[in-house]
Amino acid sequence: MPADRVVWSEVLPGGAHWSWRLSRGTALRFAALDDRANCSVVLYAAHDPLERYNLPDSLKAQHTAHYTRGHTLMSDMGRALASFTHDTLGWHDPFGGLLDSARMAQKYGEHRYEVHRNAMYRSGRDGLLVEIGKHGLTARDLIAPVNLFSRVTVDANGRFVFDDQRKTAGASVELRCDMDVIVAVSTAPHPLDPRPGYQPGKVGIAAWKSGAAPADDYCRGFRPECARALHNADVFALA
Repeated sequence: MPADRVVWSEVLPGGAHWSWRLSRGTALRFAALDDRANCSVVLYAAHDPLERYNLPDSLKAQHTAHYTRGHTLMSDMGRALASFTHDTLGWHDPFGGLLDSARMAQKYGEHRYEVHRNAMYRSGRDGLLVEIGKHGLTARDLIAPVNLFSRVTVDANGRFVFDDQRKTAGASVELRCDMDVIVAVSTAPHPLDPRPGYQPGKVGIAAWKSGAAPADDYCRGFRPECARALHNADVFALA
């Protein structure tokens, strides 16, 4: 990334959560710092959070069951909220959902703040509820996330299978904001991760001024549906 355009950078420990309000033309670069990194991301339009990332529309419009460079994250208004402009892995999970407290306790036991302080166990659902609450949103507004760095496939019996052999340390992926957005993230474990022990990996995040999608943007040419979603976001920004 161009050093003179980097706005900030930080490292989120495994199990952490955070959120930002970001302007159109800002990009977030995510880096997996461990092999068990998972970063759950949700997006809402900053002008009106009732417009938000829509999983069904994004997947069916782009004829895909996973995300990689070129794909856009669309709202239910047909606009691109963000686009994948960089990816070294080639597969990020949109289906797995979030680890909740009940499943977390069943899989890993309990580490409560009152006893364990910063070593407490945090679920992805609770973390994202905390973050969207900072922006006036509630549990009814929590949407399906995109799970960066995680790969989930479907077996012959139609069951989801988490790829626990995948090496992710050092991998990176980038989301460019195509509208002004609220972004919330959690680095809690993926709910389908079968590996024992609560050991979510660290994720590095850097925000930088990438600029809005140019006319020859890779994502515009990736699929006609992506081009339309980006056009709709451009029209909204100029209105």
